Amino acid sequence: MTRLPLTPLGRILKHGGAERVSESAKEELAKYLEEQAAAITEIALESAKANGRKTLKSEDIIYAYKIL
Repeated sequence: MTRLPLTPLGRILKHGGAERVSESAKEELAKYLEEQAAAITEIALESAKANGRKTLKSEDIIYAYKIL
């Protein structure tokens, strides 16, 4: 079970050109996005801590996704 809502993910896939989208396709996309978000968060937290902050900033997120 994913934490991301599936309906908006279906819309994103349709916006990308898919005519129809199965529930399993939406679930797999949600699973992948959650895994990527967790990886980005881990690196971003390290960046924030290295800069003496507890708060994640956009610069931490940008730094993290450039590394990945």
